[in-house]
Amino acid sequence: MDKSTITIDVHLDSNKVPELISWNATSSTADVPQKAKAMCLAMWDGADKTALRIDLWTKDMMMDEMADFYYQMMMTMADTFKRATQQQELTDDMKKFAKEFFDKFRAIQLKENQ
Repeated sequence: MDKSTITIDVHLDSNKVPELISWNATSSTADVPQKAKAMCLAMWDGADKTALRIDLWTKDMMMDEMADFYYQMMMTMADTFKRATQQQELTDDMKKFAKEFFDKFRAIQLKENQ
């Protein structure tokens, strides 16, 4: 059985706010740890039937970047859901919501910047 270890390092400021997030994996082709401005890690606890999450973002993560990040995560979750369940209609609904979410965010940004 193959094994890959993923390491996530979070550097905090004096107020325990993330300043830098980096990660690497033993099976990665990258030579150095990869930087990230945000991360969401979710795991399913089958015994308790609950999702366990870690959501972190650095203080230099911009609001528009966060909206892009969430849009991309929702689209990816929809694709994953489709692969796992073969439920095309629900997948389409999830992607429609993600698109509406992102369009609404952009409209709010435009309105606030006028």
